[in-house]
Amino acid sequence: MQLTACEPGAMTEAVVMEPQRASGLLESSCGAGSSAASLDDGIVDTANESSEEESAGEREEEIGVQDDVNRGTMTTEVLAEQTSNTQTVKAERPNSLSVPAAGASSMWTSQGDAEVKLRIGDSGLAAETPLTINQVFTSAVERFGDFTALSWKEGEQQKILNYREYYQTCRTAAKSFLKLGLERYHGVGILGFNSAEWFISDIAAILAGGFAVGIYTTNSPEACQYVADNCQANIIVVENHKQLQKILQVEDKLPHLKAIVQYKDALKEKRPNLYSWAEFMELGRDEPDTQLDAIIASQRPNQCCTLIYTSGTTGQPKGVMLSHDNVTWTALATCRHVRLADATQTQESVVSYLPLSHIAAQMVDIWCTMKVGGATYFAQPDALKGSLVNTLKEVRPTAFMGVPRVWEKMQEKMKSVGAKSSTVRRKVAAWAKDVGLQTNLTKMNQSGAAGRTPLSYQIAKKLVFKKVRKALGLDRCNKCYTGAAPITKDTLEFFLSLDIPLYELYGMSESTGPHTISVPEAFKITSCGKEMPGCKTKLHNPDEEGNGEICFWGRHIFMGYLNMPDKTEEALDAEGWLHSGDLGKHDQNGFLFITGRIKELIITAGGENIPPVPIEDAVKEAVPLISNAMLIGDKRKFLSMLLTIKCQVNGDTGDPEDELTPEAVELCKKLGSSATRVSEIAGGRDRAIHAAIQEGINRVNEKANSNAQRIQKWVILDQDFSVSGGELGPTMKLKRPVVAKMYKEQIENFYKELATPTTPTTPDNPLPPK
Repeated sequence: MQLTACEPGAMTEAVVMEPQRASGLLESSCGAGSSAASLDDGIVDTANESSEEESAGEREEEIGVQDDVNRGTMTTEVLAEQTSNTQTVKAERPNSLSVPAAGASSMWTSQGDAEVKLRIGDSGLAAETPLTINQVFTSAVERFGDFTALSWKEGEQQKILNYREYYQTCRTAAKSFLKLGLERYHGVGILGFNSAEWFISDIAAILAGGFAVGIYTTNSPEACQYVADNCQANIIVVENHKQLQKILQVEDKLPHLKAIVQYKDALKEKRPNLYSWAEFMELGRDEPDTQLDAIIASQRPNQCCTLIYTSGTTGQPKGVMLSHDNVTWTALATCRHVRLADATQTQESVVSYLPLSHIAAQMVDIWCTMKVGGATYFAQPDALKGSLVNTLKEVRPTAFMGVPRVWEKMQEKMKSVGAKSSTVRRKVAAWAKDVGLQTNLTKMNQSGAAGRTPLSYQIAKKLVFKKVRKALGLDRCNKCYTGAAPITKDTLEFFLSLDIPLYELYGMSESTGPHTISVPEAFKITSCGKEMPGCKTKLHNPDEEGNGEICFWGRHIFMGYLNMPDKTEEALDAEGWLHSGDLGKHDQNGFLFITGRIKELIITAGGENIPPVPIEDAVKEAVPLISNAMLIGDKRKFLSMLLTIKCQVNGDTGDPEDELTPEAVELCKKLGSSATRVSEIAGGRDRAIHAAIQEGINRVNEKANSNAQRIQKWVILDQDFSVSGGELGPTMKLKRPVVAKMYKEQIENFYKELATPTTPTTPDNPLPPK
């Protein structure tokens, strides 16, 4: 693959480069309704947030981690130990970058107003003409002007914007931003749940020459302040009064802020430079187009348009600078790779509910959908608290992206209801699932090659699979994806057995979202697939088993971190390869498997490197009662583990409650326990549950590769991890440093010298006295 510089006004003039290839580097080639209620044999699964795959875009803790700054989460002893240790195992990168002068002669920059050289190839997708956001949008208007673009509910009324109206509304909003004083290369912060106003604000900010900047709704006022100040936000768009209060608390610390716009609910107070959405839109309605058109005409594909904020576990959040070309080319490559249909043939539809401050949601909901003229339907704000399935049934999307916890919740619900079905229904469901799994595994191993499907599969499809899809609202959906956080093999196999293959995506904010995507003809369970056309993968410094650091190459690679040249230098090597921080390997067919995180490796006091996720997954599989597990042991003499129990979640706040889930109660009964609450189990209070967990951990320890990988001590915590509690990020990824800080006392207790107990199940795990 060759590179071409993208110069202003001469985007096709070639400056040819060849990415250097280091010797020895491996490269790859290129809730349920009644009908779904009978889907289980009563056996509970172990689905949760961890698997061998760790989305590298999540290598930085989400910005929400700043909520915990006041609790000292950034300065824990455990975190410091992990940071210092992982440096010793991180592969040294060749020809580390020195900081170059900004400008289009470089593939990277840390300056918001700079231009970069695009990694344009000499053929295929990599050679496609670079486009700005406005060029892609106007093309969509020309081709799909009367097609539905956005749709949402106001009460019981369905509202619609077609592509022509969508574009004109974005232009009006862009003129309003300019009238409010938005300056070139300054941010527009957007703080709220997914909505048409969110999309319009995002695109309008770009058209007006600013940066679109999503802010997580879970952020504290201080975290909001950091992002807004870092991007020099002139305007912040908030959803409601609750989010408005966060900004008002820090308003005096934002010297660049000129206006605030609230897009939902009536304003509860009048303030200078505070506008309702209607007032905001009215500002630009009669403004001439001259200024906006001049700004749009001056934009280049190799300039920054969007900032995605991530947060390092040991430092300040970083603004990932994405260019117009990063966004428009990645959308093009993704659409072609997964074969999204053009709206003139059949219109694709998606449901928008994942946090839009995350690149995965933006790429699916905004950019890929726009590229093919698809329709985006907005879920209700309580989507993840139970209403999502209702929206899915109403919309019946053709493509659906779910973070692992969404799929796991569906799985848990189906298992819970299925366990209460009649014996006959359970037997039919079990038979159908066995047929479905074996048929789909055969298809998978044949790489999607067409073959005769067995009669039993056709019967199972009619009796069970079609009913399941309809109950989930996925009867039209032939593209179901999972990504942004790890998923277990158990969950993948569960849905595969129901004839719903979940295609894994892998990438990071710094790669504008996807780098590899599984597709029907290239699908292998637990693999994140192969890279998209026009992209390259290499494994840096692989070991004897082929595990090396995964590195990315392509036009989806970000411009750099805003105002952070040193951090940019750490992420990109001298040839422009993006180093993910993930460990992975390829199989003989070029499928990529994630095997660990460099920064998450536990290095014991004895010097053994241990990836925690596979061990955590094994414990959850062995003990289905476990919701979350976190392995401890960096610089320690042995491994220990924090465990949580599956419990009910408050529908309004998202907080974990004391009551166990129905399936957890059933499991307890099978184990000889009458427990119905976490408080009856935590801390070893229930002997039967304690013994069952120890038995499961013993089974995991028996399969350990070495004595150092055996779990010696563990404890059940008083409550489950959650986003609201700070232990999980917006995509349900475990925030290890936060958990280590919050439960420091329990962790230290593992390593205190204790007297030998009188009634142990093992020398390290005393049972409570009778």
